[in-house]
Amino acid sequence: MNIVVSPVTATDIEPLAALARVVWQRTYPEIISQAQIDFMLEQRYNPRRVRQELDMPGVWWEQARVDGELVGFASCLLTAAGREMKLDKLYVDPNRQRMGIGERLLREVRAHARREACDTLILAVNKRNAPAIAAYRKHGFTVREAVRVDIGEGFVMDDFIMAQSLLPAVQ
Repeated sequence: MNIVVSPVTATDIEPLAALARVVWQRTYPEIISQAQIDFMLEQRYNPRRVRQELDMPGVWWEQARVDGELVGFASCLLTAAGREMKLDKLYVDPNRQRMGIGERLLREVRAHARREACDTLILAVNKRNAPAIAAYRKHGFTVREAVRVDIGEGFVMDDFIMAQSLLPAVQ
């Protein structure tokens, strides 16, 4: 299987939002309410917001395609903390998971972080999303802290912040 990773462009926004909806509807109904799913999808994937992010310095969106079909995407951004990059989104079509697509996207995010001289890659993951937590642990992330963030309209994100050092291991 040939996984092609490339930057997301404006013409990719609608298919990307559609894939996000598929992934979220498969992943989150047992974790958060449908109302929160709808709120977060609109908040994070409305075309205007994604288009703005595509033009922002310090933010990267990548897509993964197999045989021309969109099968996953990731976005990352430099944090205000300086030498950290945040993996903000990483989603793979549920029918294509465990095929190396997420790992390939994660490698691209790490490459962005290293080019920006970041020491650490961080992410937020819902505390009840056990499969994602296990996948991130498999790829070298550890839990740094637990947070509960008010995102508006009575919704909260109850997450673990996970981190991975990008520094070479000390011998």
